[in-house]
Amino acid sequence: MGFEGRDVLVAGAGVSGRSAAEALLAAGAEVTVTDSSADRLAALASLQVQGARLVPGLTAPPAGADLVVTSPGWRPDAPLLAAAVAAGVEVIGEVELAWRLDRDKAEPATWLAVTGTNGKTTTVGMLESVLRQAGVDVVACGNVGLPVVDAVRAGHRVLAVELSSFQLHWSDSVAPLASVVLNLAEDHLDWHGSLTAYGAAKARVYRGNAVAVANADDDWSTRLAEDAAGAARRVSYTLAEPGPGQLGPSGTHLVDRAFDPAGAVPLAELADVHPAGPHNVANALAAAALARAYGVPPEAVAAGLRAFEPGAHRSVPVGEGGGVTYVDDSKATNPHAAAAALRAHPRVVWIAGGLLKGAEVDELVAAHADRLDAVVLIGQDRDRFAAAVARHAPDVPVREVLSGDDAGMLHAVRLASGFARPGSVVLLAPAAASMDMFTDYAHRGRAFADAARTVLAEAAATVHGG
Repeated sequence: MGFEGRDVLVAGAGVSGRSAAEALLAAGAEVTVTDSSADRLAALASLQVQGARLVPGLTAPPAGADLVVTSPGWRPDAPLLAAAVAAGVEVIGEVELAWRLDRDKAEPATWLAVTGTNGKTTTVGMLESVLRQAGVDVVACGNVGLPVVDAVRAGHRVLAVELSSFQLHWSDSVAPLASVVLNLAEDHLDWHGSLTAYGAAKARVYRGNAVAVANADDDWSTRLAEDAAGAARRVSYTLAEPGPGQLGPSGTHLVDRAFDPAGAVPLAELADVHPAGPHNVANALAAAALARAYGVPPEAVAAGLRAFEPGAHRSVPVGEGGGVTYVDDSKATNPHAAAAALRAHPRVVWIAGGLLKGAEVDELVAAHADRLDAVVLIGQDRDRFAAAVARHAPDVPVREVLSGDDAGMLHAVRLASGFARPGSVVLLAPAAASMDMFTDYAHRGRAFADAARTVLAEAAATVHGG
C-alpha cells in the first residue's frame, strides 16, 4: 500500500487535512492540498516548505492525481469528489489513510472502534482509561480530537478510535479487532439522506472484526451487528440482567458473561460509573466489552472506570442556587442525546433549539412532557420545537429567544431561571447542532455556564442587598 511517488490530492485544509498531508509527505507522496477557504490554506504554509502545493478552490483533481484524501465533512456530492469518482480516481478519508499507513508497518497497532449516534466520546474515554489501567500503550483518537493518522505515526500499540458516520463513509478497508455501534437515531440526515443510509455508514465499523459488540437494548445496533460481514464473534451488553454472551448489571455490579468460560465475572461496581445515569452505564459496558475483547483483566475495568474523567459539556453541573441546579449538556446535539439528558432529572426547565439537521422532535417532547416545568427555545429551528411542545405538552410554558449570540444565551438562562423552583434543574440539552448561533457545542456550553454564573451572582446580590 506504499505511497512513495504517488500523486495525492488532500481535500480540506482543516485539522485532519493537515495531518493527512503531513503523513503523505513523510511517506514520499506528491501532495496537493485544496480548500475553499484561502485563510485555511494559508495556515498550511509550512507544508509548502516540505513540497506540498496549496491550490484554492479545486473542483476536479489535477491531472495525474491517482488518489483523493477527503476531510470527513465533505459530502459525496461535492463537485470535487464527484469529479474524482467520475474520473476513476479513488476517494478515501483520513481514517482510511491512517489504516493503510498502519498496515504498512512491521507491527501495526490494534484498533478498537466506537461509533453510534450518542455516547461515542464518553465510551472511547472510558475505554482508554481502562486500557491504561491495564498497562497498555493506548491513545484515544479519531472524532474525539486527535487525528488517527497522528496516532498511527506516534506509534501507539492500541488505538481507541471514535468514528463518525462521515469518517466511516470514506473508509473502505478499516477492520478493527473489535467494534461497537452504541445506538442509532435520527442525525445527520441532511448529509446521508436517510436513516437507512446513515445506519449503513455506521455498519462499516463491523467489517472484519474478531469481535462485534452490540447494544442489545438498541434495535439498530443489534441488527447491524447481526448483519456484520466477516465478524468472527458477536457479543452484546444490556441494562437488564445479562444472559450468556452478554455484559450487564447484576445487583450492584457490572458483570461479564461473554468473555470468561467460568460464568459471570464481576468487572466493577455500579458506583464506579460516572457521571451516573443509565446511558453512562451502557457506555461503560460497551467500553468494558471492547477492553475484554482485547484481553484486559476484570480488575482493570473497575480501576479504569473509577479513574475516568468525563469530558466537558456532558451533563456537567455548572452552578446551584436556591435549590436549583444548572446543568450543561451542550453535547446533546440531537434528540436521542437530549432524551438521555432529560431522563436523568425529574423536574426540568429545558433550554433547547438550534439546527435539527433533518431530525424530528415530536417523540422526544412527548416522552418527556411530564417532567417539563417550562421550555426556553433558542436557535434557527426553535419553531419546530415550539410546535412539538404545543402538540404534546400544551400546558407547559414556552418562551423563545430571538438573538443569536452569547447575549441570547444569557437572556435564555434568565428566562429559564424565572420558571425554576427548588428541586428543579435548568438544563441545556439543545437536541440540535450549535453552528447557527455558536462556533461549536463547546462554545455554546461555555456561554451557558457563563450565563448561569451571572444569573446566580445576580440572585445572590439581590438577596444580600435585601
